[in-house]
Order: sequence, then structure tokens, then C-alpha cells
Amino acid sequence: MSTKQGVCGLILAGGQGRRMGGVDKGLQALRGRPMVQWVLERLSPQVDEILINANQNLDAYGALGYPVIADTLQETDGGFAGPLAGLHAGLEHCAHPLLASVPCDSPFLPADLIARLRSALETKGAQLAVARTGAQAHPVFALMRREVRAHLGEFLSRGGRRIDTWYATLAVADVAFDDEAGAFSNINTRAELRVHEATQ
Repeated sequence: MSTKQGVCGLILAGGQGRRMGGVDKGLQALRGRPMVQWVLERLSPQVDEILINANQNLDAYGALGYPVIADTLQETDGGFAGPLAGLHAGLEHCAHPLLASVPCDSPFLPADLIARLRSALETKGAQLAVARTGAQAHPVFALMRREVRAHLGEFLSRGGRRIDTWYATLAVADVAFDDEAGAFSNINTRAELRVHEATQ
């Protein structure tokens, strides 16, 4: 069986990009292409379906050729509710038993990310598998069973917003990627973008 069979990939691009001056990070150019395009090229061979979670510039993301879904949960002040809201939207639209999430600002994600997360998920009988390098967890690099959707919905309805707090309520498999630590580099600021722009 293919390691990707039954997996929906979700690219989280729904944030406000505060650390980059309030711009849409996924659409910022890295070496002539939007960062989200780099992520797509890394993720798409590993999954059966791609969804993009975005709350602004929907047409720009839609032009990439994949379904774009916005958060269904909005904060009362009009702000975005964070990555858990994106995960919830992804789970609502996921047509496969498993949902894999990655951020839009990590253009060098591992080519074997999903295979290794899935192996741990199945071996340990977990509800969710998450990448880790050393002592550092990478919570938005995750693979989860679609069945956690209702549980997440209840957590959000009670006001929960912290991703690590929700993970603590699940059976989670931590997956070490110490051999590929650099693959989890994310680009949060313009200075970081310039560094990666100069590194060919």
C-alpha cells in the first residue's frame, strides 16, 4: 500500500503574519516564487489531496489550483483564532481518514515527513503524530486521524486556543526528525527571508 494512501494535506496559511509586518507570509517571494509554492512542491507528492487554509488573499491562493478553505471559527474582535481553527476547518473538509498539517512558511519540509509520521501513528495506535527535533516540538507538522474533529470542535467551543493544550488531551506519538532538523526552518521575519534568499 502506498504510504500516502488516505491522507489529506493541509497547508496552514491563515495567520496574520505579525512578525513579518502584517503581510501574508505564504505569498512572500523566496527566490522568485511564493513560499507556499515551495511547500506545495514538497507536500503534494506525499498526500492524496491538498487543501489550503487561508483567511485573506483567497484568490491568490486559489490561483495555485487547490481548494482554499477559511476558518469557520472567528474571534469576536475580528481576528483569526490561530492554527487550531485552521486544523478544524481542514478536518471538516478532509475527504480521507488522515489529515496532515504543515505551515506555509517552512519551504524545506522533509520529503519523508508523512511516511514517518504515519508509521509512528499506526505503530503506537495514536490519535495524532507530531514532529520533533531534539527537545523542540513542531506542533503544526502533524498527522491526525479525522475522528478527532468532534473533540477539537468541543475544545474550541469551550474557548480553547492553545495547540499544545489540545494535544495534551490526545494520545500523541512524538516523532524524532533530528536527522533532518534544518528541514523545519520556518521564515517568520523579513530578516529570515533575506537569509534564505541569499542561501542557494
